[in-house]
Amino acid sequence: MLRRLLFDGFAAIFLLLLRPTTCKAKLNHHLCHSSCGNIPDISYPFRLKDDRPRCGERKYELACENNRTILQLNSGRYYVEEINYTRETIRVVDTGLKKDDCSSLPLHSLTYANFSYGDPYRLSCETSDVNFIDCEAPINSPLYIDMAPCSRNSSSNSSLSSMQTYSYVVVRHMALLDLEDSCSVGLVVGFSTRGQKIDNSLPDIHNRQLYGVDLRWFNCFGFLLCPSCDGKDNLMDKLYCIAEDLVEFVSQLTVLAVAAKIFFGVPCVLIFLIYKWKRRSLSMYHAIEEFIQTHNNLKPIRFSYSNIKKMTKGFTEKLGEGGYGSVYKGKLKSGHLVAVKMLANSKANGQDFINEVATIGRIHHFNVVQLIGFCVEGSKRALVYDFMMPNGSLDKYIFPEKEEHISLSFEKMYQISLGVAHGIEYLHRGCDMQILHFDIKPHNILLDKNFTPKVSDFGLAKSYPADHSIVSLTGARGTRGYMAPELFYKNIGGVSYKADVYSFGMLLMEMAGRRRNLNVFAEHSSQIYFPSWAYDQFNEGKDIEIGDATEEEQKLEKKMVLVALWCIQFKPSERPSMHRVIIEMLEGKVDQLQMPSKPFLTPQEV
Repeated sequence: MLRRLLFDGFAAIFLLLLRPTTCKAKLNHHLCHSSCGNIPDISYPFRLKDDRPRCGERKYELACENNRTILQLNSGRYYVEEINYTRETIRVVDTGLKKDDCSSLPLHSLTYANFSYGDPYRLSCETSDVNFIDCEAPINSPLYIDMAPCSRNSSSNSSLSSMQTYSYVVVRHMALLDLEDSCSVGLVVGFSTRGQKIDNSLPDIHNRQLYGVDLRWFNCFGFLLCPSCDGKDNLMDKLYCIAEDLVEFVSQLTVLAVAAKIFFGVPCVLIFLIYKWKRRSLSMYHAIEEFIQTHNNLKPIRFSYSNIKKMTKGFTEKLGEGGYGSVYKGKLKSGHLVAVKMLANSKANGQDFINEVATIGRIHHFNVVQLIGFCVEGSKRALVYDFMMPNGSLDKYIFPEKEEHISLSFEKMYQISLGVAHGIEYLHRGCDMQILHFDIKPHNILLDKNFTPKVSDFGLAKSYPADHSIVSLTGARGTRGYMAPELFYKNIGGVSYKADVYSFGMLLMEMAGRRRNLNVFAEHSSQIYFPSWAYDQFNEGKDIEIGDATEEEQKLEKKMVLVALWCIQFKPSERPSMHRVIIEMLEGKVDQLQMPSKPFLTPQEV
């Protein structure tokens, strides 16, 4: 063991000694200079798109548009205001911000959580968080700065809610439990605090965002040390800053040590094979524990099993149960009500639990259920959600089995469908990574006290880079009746976000028809597959009979059915995106919707 540590230390020191000359050689090899707008000197490691192939590095490529230097970072676009080669920082500003207009907001989130190991950039230590928050009731707190003077329209608001929404901004790093009741975070962005004091006024916050945020880039061997942590106002922020750099430094020393072993011919292949063998022998608990340890920036809180028992009062009030396990009502120490899902035996080595924590644990949206925390102790696994769903799941109102379930109007069903569409569209486009749900169905749509829908159950969800139009899957996933055909028939197109569009279409069809899409007990054989029958009705100029519905309700039902028919087209390329479903279809006029092709279940029917 001692010999191994000595070898690793020697390897790291050896590469550190080589670093200056190697950097110098690399700089001489790429001695190119460009300019664009207010950035007069663009040189290594940066390059412009039109520079010679050997200039700079591709991962630091910039664009010059309308005499402005543009940085494409993840799925966002930013104006480059300054490149400081001494500090190794690049200052960028979100393109959504406008001068002298505090109602203009950033288009993308940019915080420490947006970066991971291996990325070419990191946020500077001298960065503060700005949280844009929407609340259902006014908040009386010095931390919450009222956004009313800016007349901000939050993107997280749903058109479902008829209540007034109050918008605030909070300048600080916030944990989920710091949120006031009835509030949700719409957007979190960072801005530079270098050499500045924040006076917590709206104009000052807007001006600091216009000044931008500093990103640090890697030098030749990837060392990324914080130039200064003195910009932090309190001790915890300073400790967090220093700890982040120490972790980064140690992790990169490990990478250098591995590189040195390869250089000296140590049999890394043997180590890799041993690692793979050990990984296969891990139990489900070890796999989940490994995930938590390697993702130490998870936002959800980790509770102990004793905490779970206390908050549920010994699991006394059960809310429901299913194949996944049981759900119990609980209360945090703050008095906040929660729903605790105790998971049964998991498949795929705990992968469904990992999926849930990794995806829903880092997102916030008005129409997506919020994960507060989780518990992992031996075989005990639990997920703790915000308890705001007293009306249960949507399936109870589409297929009522008990008389006590109230019947929802077509207007309310339409509003619910619009909210679900907003939630799915956020998963596809509102995050730095696109999240594909793969299990959109009535049972996974929860309704709060105002019947506002929340997309839930991310056990089958997968995250992919935002620029991946086609994604890879090892097998079909989802629920029969809602699964897209490309999950079964590989020759009709690749798997993409259009799989969720198909599932939403099947859900929307059931909401409009108030029945299951496939019903072998239908009175007439032509009505067994409801989408096909509904298409024939409209194609023949007939309306669907819905009892004593008003003319306005009939228009809403027709709109929902037509949109659903577009969403369940057999080929993925013929389905619209969720953005188009919302803007051009559900929020548009029914007279402007054209009739799509007839829906089919199999290639043989096509």
